[in-house]
Amino acid sequence: MKRLRRFLSRFYMALCFIFFYLPILVTVIYSFNSSKSLTNFTGFSLRWYEDLLSNSEIMSAVYVSVTVALLSTVISTVLGTMTALGLSKSRKFLREYLLNVNNIPILNPDIVSAISLMLLFSSIGMPKGYWTMLLAHISFCTPFVITSVYPKVRSLDPNLANAAMDLGATPFQALTKVILPMIRPGVFAGALLAFTMSFDDFVISYFVSGNGVKNISIIVYNMTKRINPTINALSTIVIVVIVVILLCVNVIPVIRKKKKNTENSYSKHRKRTYIGAAAACLIIVCLVAGIWAAGKGGKKTLYVYNAGEYIDPDLLTQFEDEYDCTVIYDTFESNEMMYTKLSSGERYDVLVPSDYMIERLIREEYLQPIQWDRITNKDGLMSEVMDKSYDPGNVYSVPYFWGTVGILYDTTQVSSEDISQGWDVLMNPKYKGNLYMYDSERDSFMVALKALGYSMNTHNEEEIQKAYDWLIAQRDTMNPVYAGDDVIDNMISGNKALAIVYSGDASYIMSENENMDYYTPGQGTNLWYDAMVITKDCQETELAHQFIDFMLRDDVALANTEYVGYTSVVASAYEAMQETTYAGIGAYVPDIHGANNEIFVYQDTEIKQLFAELWTKVKAQ
Repeated sequence: MKRLRRFLSRFYMALCFIFFYLPILVTVIYSFNSSKSLTNFTGFSLRWYEDLLSNSEIMSAVYVSVTVALLSTVISTVLGTMTALGLSKSRKFLREYLLNVNNIPILNPDIVSAISLMLLFSSIGMPKGYWTMLLAHISFCTPFVITSVYPKVRSLDPNLANAAMDLGATPFQALTKVILPMIRPGVFAGALLAFTMSFDDFVISYFVSGNGVKNISIIVYNMTKRINPTINALSTIVIVVIVVILLCVNVIPVIRKKKKNTENSYSKHRKRTYIGAAAACLIIVCLVAGIWAAGKGGKKTLYVYNAGEYIDPDLLTQFEDEYDCTVIYDTFESNEMMYTKLSSGERYDVLVPSDYMIERLIREEYLQPIQWDRITNKDGLMSEVMDKSYDPGNVYSVPYFWGTVGILYDTTQVSSEDISQGWDVLMNPKYKGNLYMYDSERDSFMVALKALGYSMNTHNEEEIQKAYDWLIAQRDTMNPVYAGDDVIDNMISGNKALAIVYSGDASYIMSENENMDYYTPGQGTNLWYDAMVITKDCQETELAHQFIDFMLRDDVALANTEYVGYTSVVASAYEAMQETTYAGIGAYVPDIHGANNEIFVYQDTEIKQLFAELWTKVKAQ
């Protein structure tokens, strides 16, 4: 019996280690992969580390993450420790009240804190960037320090400080020589927790950052939009640094204990002085560097807001060099996120939203008309992308990328007869558990509505209810996996037979896996357009037009579509891609002849809320 218990306990421990550390091991291994795949190891290479070290955006994010984490840790530790000491001497009612208030930021969902801080900074007119991120991190780190330090303070004899002063110590000496050494474990624990929370934060940082300031979490999030193994290299370096720190923290004290000669009081005092001086220098360097980073410039600055991984970053550098300016480039997760930041007072010059959002921005007067006489490369635009319903006459928008939503399928598993069923193939029992649905209420309801023969822009609640029933039936009978951008690598690896994807992603997947093909159902689909627009509050109108014109230049458009993989709106780049990179890949050529294809229109609040509620129910099980 004892042997069985011992075996089970060890087996359980082994499972825990595998569960926690196997993903880390896989990340480290694939950081040395020679190919882009995140699941198929093709050979040893250091290419992703080279890309990482040469990527100025990532290096800037590392600087922001480290300096913000260090500064917020130091400041929140000081504030939290002082507050804990003060609370220990406060009246019971005030102490309990403040401790309960202190728990609110800890218990609050990050998204609530993030939106609250974003609105606060917007209401006082504080430009979002490095300092707003630092202030936000201090605000959510300090409560954790208080929670860590306060129990230690309460465990002390309340007369300890008085006894020290009775023996001749000054109040400052009583604090530094008596109180702080006794609560040091709590202070260190609070500081470590604060640093970890700050360095790891994404949600709050995402909402309060701006002006091109990003930490590592934001960069990694944006990199996951498309396959980018640089993530693995960055993660591996962070893991190595953490392991080294842990080894130092745990090994150095053991080594010190083994030393025969103990340090005298003078050497201890000198060491503390050196440590204090080093810490002070570090803080000063961080502050000076932060001030320099925030205040550098003098050139014209253009603020661009685009979706993640939706432009070749080298083109931004090229534009800066050619026009002697600075581009502050921020990314958003969705059109709704872009609208939230814009409506909260965030200032941008050029946006790249989708068709239905452009319609909304025009309606709510967020945009200024395009001065087409300044767009010298306008003749290169394809006629197929002009004069669409979301902006008749292209008064406010200049096309950027376009495409469709369709079915990506594995030709070795799905027959031509089955795929010709269109959206109905997604209900074919033959492919149960072997398909990806797009994790988006808008796109999933589009599929259901089109499968039923309805318009994807319907306002008829009965039709919407039938589409909901279709999605529920599919969920219960087909066991689909609702996926996001991770569908790209999964389909390259051939993990499923079917997937709902955007045509640009389909083009890339097909270029990596010759067994994949793309089909646009005859029942109709979403024909989408993304376009560049200029905000009404743009401070650099001329530079904004120059940027748009630059993106339409033949060589620039070709480089951009090669990097992103989506269909170019510039005729020369569109044709060149069909002859070279994406030769023979039909997904790169959007189906513009489908009689049932539609462009999304902006939904009113009631219909949008109805879709959101029904989609929540679809995902509930």
